[in-house]
Amino acid sequence: MSSFRVTRHYDAPPEEVFDAWLDPQRAGKFLFATPTGKMLRVEIDPRVGGTFNITERRDGDDVEHVGDYTEIDRPRRLAFDFAVPKYSSQRTRVTIDIAPAAVGSKLTLTQEGVMPGYEERTREGWRSVLEGLAAALSER
Repeated sequence: MSSFRVTRHYDAPPEEVFDAWLDPQRAGKFLFATPTGKMLRVEIDPRVGGTFNITERRDGDDVEHVGDYTEIDRPRRLAFDFAVPKYSSQRTRVTIDIAPAAVGSKLTLTQEGVMPGYEERTREGWRSVLEGLAAALSER
């Protein structure tokens, strides 16, 4: 298994970047959302031990993204065990670290336990999520 990091800067303060991950209305706009998909479910129980289920219909298939929150330290860190059951029952660990920057904030996402051969595809998926987060934050 392997791990990787993706980093992105946001003009928004750390609190706003952090809160977007746990707010169902905002998260539904960027978290696992694709340009042609239709968001069906965004359920978030934002507490350690709480779960999330974000389901999008893509080309007629419902794709669930599920997880359990293992760490919530607003506005610095969010960590969760994560799976996409349609493709694998394996769970990976995702950690999101948010730090203040001179302007806005810097987010570093780390995913551990990625199956060999899926690293680049997974990294690109997270880059798309982080790009979507930028768009969602600009709607404020």
